[in-house]
Amino acid sequence: MMSLPFLKKKVSDEITYAEDTANSVALLGELMKIPSSELRIQICKCIIDFYHSEPPKKHIPGYQQASSSYKIKMAEVGGLAKTMVQSMILLENQLVEKLWVLKVLQHLSTSEANCTLMVKAQAASKICAHLNDTDPSGQLLFRSSEILWNLLEKSSKEEIIQQLSNLECLLALKKVFKNLFMRGFSHYDRQLRNDILVITTIIAQNPGAPMIECGFTRDLILFATFNEVKSQNPLVKGLKLSNSYEDFELKKLLFNIIVILCKDLPTVQLLIDGKVVLALFTYVKRPEKHKIIEWSVAQHEELQLHAIATLSSVAPLLIEEYMSCQGNARVLAFLEWCESEDPFFSHGNSFHGTGGRGNKFAQMRYSLRLLRAMVYLEDETVNTDLCEKGTIQQLIGIFKNMISKSNEKEEAIVLEIQSDILLILSGLCEHHIQRKEIFGTEGVDIILHVMKADPKKFQSGLGYSVLLFSTLDSIWCCILGCYPSEDYFLEKEGIFLLLDILALNQKKFCNLILGIMVEFCDNPKTAAHVNAWRGKKGQTAASLLIKLWRTEEKELGVKRDKNGKIVDTKKPLFTSFQEEQKIMPLPANCPSIAVMDVAENIRAKIYAVLGKLDFENLPGLSAEDFITLCIIHRYLDFKIGEIWNEIYEEIKLEKLRPVSSDKKILESITTASETIGKMVASLQSEMIESQTRQDMQNEQRVYTKIQGTHKQRELANKSWENFLARTSNAKILKKAKRLQEKAIESSKYNEQPQNAIYHRTVIRGLNTTVPSGRVVTVESTPVRLLGGPLADTDIALKKLPIRGGALQRVKTVKTVDETKKSIPS
Repeated sequence: MMSLPFLKKKVSDEITYAEDTANSVALLGELMKIPSSELRIQICKCIIDFYHSEPPKKHIPGYQQASSSYKIKMAEVGGLAKTMVQSMILLENQLVEKLWVLKVLQHLSTSEANCTLMVKAQAASKICAHLNDTDPSGQLLFRSSEILWNLLEKSSKEEIIQQLSNLECLLALKKVFKNLFMRGFSHYDRQLRNDILVITTIIAQNPGAPMIECGFTRDLILFATFNEVKSQNPLVKGLKLSNSYEDFELKKLLFNIIVILCKDLPTVQLLIDGKVVLALFTYVKRPEKHKIIEWSVAQHEELQLHAIATLSSVAPLLIEEYMSCQGNARVLAFLEWCESEDPFFSHGNSFHGTGGRGNKFAQMRYSLRLLRAMVYLEDETVNTDLCEKGTIQQLIGIFKNMISKSNEKEEAIVLEIQSDILLILSGLCEHHIQRKEIFGTEGVDIILHVMKADPKKFQSGLGYSVLLFSTLDSIWCCILGCYPSEDYFLEKEGIFLLLDILALNQKKFCNLILGIMVEFCDNPKTAAHVNAWRGKKGQTAASLLIKLWRTEEKELGVKRDKNGKIVDTKKPLFTSFQEEQKIMPLPANCPSIAVMDVAENIRAKIYAVLGKLDFENLPGLSAEDFITLCIIHRYLDFKIGEIWNEIYEEIKLEKLRPVSSDKKILESITTASETIGKMVASLQSEMIESQTRQDMQNEQRVYTKIQGTHKQRELANKSWENFLARTSNAKILKKAKRLQEKAIESSKYNEQPQNAIYHRTVIRGLNTTVPSGRVVTVESTPVRLLGGPLADTDIALKKLPIRGGALQRVKTVKTVDETKKSIPS
């Protein structure tokens, strides 16, 4: 009856009778306890029909069929999955019933709710422990692996891994995998083998899983390397992988699980015994022509990239094996091939081949990652060997070639390659002057090339930010401390480029750039370059640094008034975080909050740079800058006072009583710090008052200038009005004329010398009130009508040119009569 759909009279019956229905469905699981094979099989068939229900053949009047998913939902609510898992204990030696129960659990595990119930019933460990039970049909292994997969996907992955991380389960998985690996030849067997390996890989992520104890790790390493390194182990004798898709996936899964296993340090000895490094290095070489390989070209390329990626994780743990295999020489030779023009048509289909289609960029990227991993071990043997093989020059050459080869499609991978090259160079050159000299001017040139990139690109998200970080790191490690390189960097305006990037005000770069600036300022030539720099609107480097100080203090919540003046003279540098944190006694080797503040923000670096530039001679500062500069100048004094104050407070908290002389000294130090604060605040107040007076004077000058302008405008208007009055009213004109003549007469010298010839300066009869001479220029007649100063004065013999312009001399045009007269008869 349970196999048929439930019927209902009302729509609400599904909700009304939900509890009763769920309990009745749950009883099916309880009935599994009855020791009847036929009953158990029938119950399993009934539950499976929940998922394959068919409509009733006869329709009963007054009833309608419940929804198709109603039974499944009631099974979830009733906890049927849990009771079915528990029933497996009763079926230890009953294969048929066990297979039916597994089939039921396979259907139930498609639901997240059922998976959660199954996990609580320890389904994963119970199923896994019986993977090797005898089953001629092969259904047990297939259905068990399917259930484990569903549990991993639809329930707590961590809980499943914990259940499977025991010796019993891992031994079962090991036995199943070995049997399938050695004796599985069908397509189905290979797929199932790979599924078991993936489940094992997930379990191996748990450091507590006894992978080594059960011997599974040793077998997996053997299976991963037997193709490359010949082994006499009977497990792999005569065994060979095909180029089928399943075997190809198996090879990649084995490489992947090696990466996971090597995170457990006890595995290292097994990796050495299995010659894993040597096996992986068989892929790190240029393709050999006419050599028959078991993989296709695309498969071999993907395995090659996967092997190099695996080496990046394994080789740093096996330095001796890496060096014995001539690892550096192999990688550098492979890089040389990557850079060469040899024809190579990569497919770039895999995850590791991203961005490398039709080129060797993917191979170069993973080779550089391997080198970077080895260099950053700081093992002197490895790094010295690299430098002796000319790695620095080779990497600089690769970087230059990448600049010319890069295009928009491969921009991301090119940027990553360039970043890795700079990081490797930084690791090699740090603390070694000779290597910095090898880096030389060619290395400085590639750094300058990156720094000259468009600032907008640093926010594009394509890897430019990482490249810039690598570049700044290489300046620190490859240039600083080597005076010829420093001087060349300065000559090529490197400091200007650093300040340009600093002016972008991107906080992620500021700390590193300021640290470089502090070190560079030890070079006596640097100060002139820094002072010569100009940013937008003529901003100087000193002004930029002071602006960064103000921005930093604003973000830190330091108390300042609207003019930037100190508010609390006792704690002039205190941040909001320091205010919130209470002072507590700390061990002598543990830095206090005041000390940590020096490293956690950029104020100390700004103080150091400005101090090396000389506080007294900083160009291009405003009044606001000078007010802030007063605080920066006293930063070290304030910080020392802050630390002594912390010491004093810690002594009080620990209820210690210093001797009178020590107490007096402590009090004098704290008083002196506060006195300096008051002195700086007083100086700032004087500056603010002086600036206020200066602003008022400047304002008064502007007002005076505006007033003079208005007065001139009024005089001009009045003059124009007088002019209009003279031209429109004859009486006013005559009056003005009389006043003019009177003024002229009064200005003359009254006593005339004897025998002097007197010349009149005024022309009689003129009706004008402007000074007039004997030559009058009439401006009202356009020049083009009279001609220029070189035009002919004989107007009667001229005619206007067609093209316009000033009158010009033209040849006389003969008339018809004159032409006739000139012809002889």
